[in-house]
Amino acid sequence: MKMKKVLLTVVAGAMMFTTVGFGGSAAHAATTPKQVEVLLNTVKMKFPDAKPFQDGQGSVMVPIRFVSEALGAKVTYSKTGKVSKVGIKSKDHTVDMTIGQTTATVDGQKKDYGTQIILKQNRTFVPLRLVSEGLGQKVEWDKIGRWVWIGNKDFRSTDNKEFRLTKLSNFNAYTQTKDIFKNSKGETYSGVKIIKESDLPLQLADGQVVYSIDLVKNPIKGDDWVQIRSSSRGNPVTFLVKNSFGRGRHVVDAGFVNNGDMTGMNNYPVLSSLDLFQNGKFVENYDYSKFKISSADYILLEDGNLEDYAVAIVNPFK
Repeated sequence: MKMKKVLLTVVAGAMMFTTVGFGGSAAHAATTPKQVEVLLNTVKMKFPDAKPFQDGQGSVMVPIRFVSEALGAKVTYSKTGKVSKVGIKSKDHTVDMTIGQTTATVDGQKKDYGTQIILKQNRTFVPLRLVSEGLGQKVEWDKIGRWVWIGNKDFRSTDNKEFRLTKLSNFNAYTQTKDIFKNSKGETYSGVKIIKESDLPLQLADGQVVYSIDLVKNPIKGDDWVQIRSSSRGNPVTFLVKNSFGRGRHVVDAGFVNNGDMTGMNNYPVLSSLDLFQNGKFVENYDYSKFKISSADYILLEDGNLEDYAVAIVNPFK
């Protein structure tokens, strides 16, 4: 029994080692294609009905009205017979389009975009490049996240006032494992900043940028992994369960994926034998295989740069 406990302690300690930088290729959990998202200055835009999409030939199509108006441009519509036209006018640019054509007139010059401007769900969809050239915006297609980046990449930080501090005393139901609410210096946090999946991408203080969080399958064993796309490798997380101990998780090193764009996929097992260690004690007969990710209310995102407060994301998998 004593030897078993020592062995498990050594294994747990080894799993806590954090690697800096990005490794080579690794197994990647396959996921189904996600909805295309449009981010304006790193904040996800909300579309009330028709959503951006990628067509059969790979062109990313965006509803031009919402994007244009968000950028301060005016949109006009006209119809002559069966010909429908759309106009966009901003401070510096003018665009004229005809539904069904692959061309548009941008500041007096005719340009071919190779993909038809279409009407779908009563919305005019245009190829992504037209937004860039027609509205003079920096536009980037992020194939990893299936995101359209428009504008700057100055990430919001949890330090911003819009993310309010919740007193640690309000988190008493989750503080059974007290050490998880301490910074790298061993000092207890003053409180917790609670964020939602919709807030991502977001920088944790002045540390890592967390881009997304998903539930995926381990490509080898088929068990569940929580996958976090981040600008850093190896930061641990903790699943917070009400009136219970914190389920700490470390990155599956062999499952790490370098995206090649200064981001990587950190994968965390939902089930772990580390749950045999509860609040500093080894519980030999505890059945950790019964834990379900839906049992957690929050996922604590750990980062060495968080000195004053903890950051917990509302569990999107409940």
